[in-house]
Amino acid sequence: MPEQPAKGVEVLDLEWLRNLKRATITQAEAAKLYGVNPRTLTAAIKDGTIPAIRMGHRVVIPREPLLTMLSGATLPQESA
Repeated sequence: MPEQPAKGVEVLDLEWLRNLKRATITQAEAAKLYGVNPRTLTAAIKDGTIPAIRMGHRVVIPREPLLTMLSGATLPQESA
């Protein structure tokens, strides 16, 4: 039987990400989506595993590249 979320807890899954209207998600949302501690997500951003955009002190994750990663496709490499 699938695991049910606690009452009042928003489920962040691939379907949620696909239906999202915003272009970016927060680090907290991405950590919930991956099911990891926010510090683990921060480390993945720092080492380049997860694409992120820094805006001043705030860091957000672009939705489209994240969808591409989670669907199993590869991201295009940046040219130097």
